[in-house]
Amino acid sequence: MSGIVSGHVTSPRGVRAAGGHCGIKPSRPDLALVVTAAPAAAAACFTTNRVQAAPVLVSREQVRGGRAQAVVINSGNANACTGEQGRRDAWEMVDLVARALGISRALVLVASTGVIGVPLPRERLRSGIPALAASLGPHGEQAAEAILTTDAFPKTGAVQIEIGGHAVTLGGMAKGAGMIHPRMATTLSLVTTDAAVDPPLLQRALRFAVGRSFNRISVDGDTSTNDTIFLLATGAAGAALLRSPEDPGFAEFQDALVALTQHLAHQIVRDGEGATKVIAVTVSGAASDEDARRAGEAITTSPLVKTAAYGMEPNWGRILAAVGRSGAEVDPARVAVSVGGVHLVEGGVGHGERMPAAAQAMRAPEFAIDVDLGLGMGSWSGWTCDLTEAYVRLNSGSMT
Repeated sequence: MSGIVSGHVTSPRGVRAAGGHCGIKPSRPDLALVVTAAPAAAAACFTTNRVQAAPVLVSREQVRGGRAQAVVINSGNANACTGEQGRRDAWEMVDLVARALGISRALVLVASTGVIGVPLPRERLRSGIPALAASLGPHGEQAAEAILTTDAFPKTGAVQIEIGGHAVTLGGMAKGAGMIHPRMATTLSLVTTDAAVDPPLLQRALRFAVGRSFNRISVDGDTSTNDTIFLLATGAAGAALLRSPEDPGFAEFQDALVALTQHLAHQIVRDGEGATKVIAVTVSGAASDEDARRAGEAITTSPLVKTAAYGMEPNWGRILAAVGRSGAEVDPARVAVSVGGVHLVEGGVGHGERMPAAAQAMRAPEFAIDVDLGLGMGSWSGWTCDLTEAYVRLNSGSMT
């Protein structure tokens, strides 16, 4: 498999996009449209937050058919907690896209991101969506810019593989910097591919990839009302249709999808609100994979661990405390902890003389925390960032 390359949602064959400003935000781009040349196989994962935005409810219904041809995304307004009017507004976005493109409304997916509880400015979308439909092209970068909120930069990438002698491309974009703790969803993300994949298998592949990428990141422990990832497969590469996990080429496709979603997820952590560090957390030696996940998530969501990372203080006691409260089986006498490759705890006993070396390792923009529970074969890995004063400033006045 080829590695990550520079690319966008328009890198695969048969995909066009546009992005621009329609007036939801004061000045920055706030509306994106991605369209395939013909109806594509479609899959999606959504937030597990019980409070779900109108576009999530609408797209859940739309994607059940397993086909889609257009995705419209607005930023600056989440259209969440907006009641029945919000639901009607999301459906109106669907209808505006369908009319502008001359396609069935059943083929349109919708997503929104931004401030919760504010009605959508419908009149701006009524002019903005037709304008974008008229300017579609190889404009994946424009679309990636238009879905951002507090992000510092767009998150994009592509992967190229070969299936049956045919070059196949996957391209993606994502947004997210705060309210990041997905739990079987993601932030807002769209992945496109010119592979041909049967919709049920496409859904399986997406869930597997999300479980190893977006579901393993945390910026602040909060799960959004709007988390959504879409995956569209156009089949334009000409490769044979993948119907079963045993089909030649599916393993390569799955690996490429995992690599791309991990790339996008890593960028989200790197752009965590106020973040200065990316921390890769690995738990091994757990009694089960589920125990490893519990311990890992306790570390990645611990404010004390994250603030210590910001201060470049290798406070391994905070790491052990997080593991101990996680619900995972733990024998303190068997635990080992490394920070930045420096072994600070072995057999449950700390090595204070190694703290300066670990503190030096934590000065790097990215470093690792490794925990071995010494009990079994269970393992888990994920990513988080530090917690800084800038995060507090950004989130203490987001509605003003």
